[in-house]
Amino acid sequence: MQRLLMIAGTALLAMTVQASAQGDAEKGEKVFRKCGACHAVGPDAKNKVGPQLNGVVGRQWGTVEDYKYSKALLELGEGKVWDEETLSAYLEKPKDVIPGGKMAFAGLRKEEDRADVIAYLAQFNEDGTTK
Repeated sequence: MQRLLMIAGTALLAMTVQASAQGDAEKGEKVFRKCGACHAVGPDAKNKVGPQLNGVVGRQWGTVEDYKYSKALLELGEGKVWDEETLSAYLEKPKDVIPGGKMAFAGLRKEEDRADVIAYLAQFNEDGTTK
């Protein structure tokens, strides 16, 4: 019985960790306001100081049309994809992931904020429609 309780507790803990790692898109929309001066998402999103972010989760680095990426991003990003792990690291400390990149933002220190923003961005298809 004790072993069964331990297994059930471990499973519950794993589900809780997985749920928190996935983030909350509604909260992410609020956190994304910090990004909105330079980035846009949605059907009418256009490139600003930074590229529009429709479909960014799962997209190859440096592939938004009509956006001039930094040489550093293009060199480091060849063959790389913006998966959740990479996005989280980039959102935490952009200059650590792409030294010499254009992103001037200091980063989102809270893991929860990063997970929430990624969940928010993951809702958008490349054309700006929501999934």
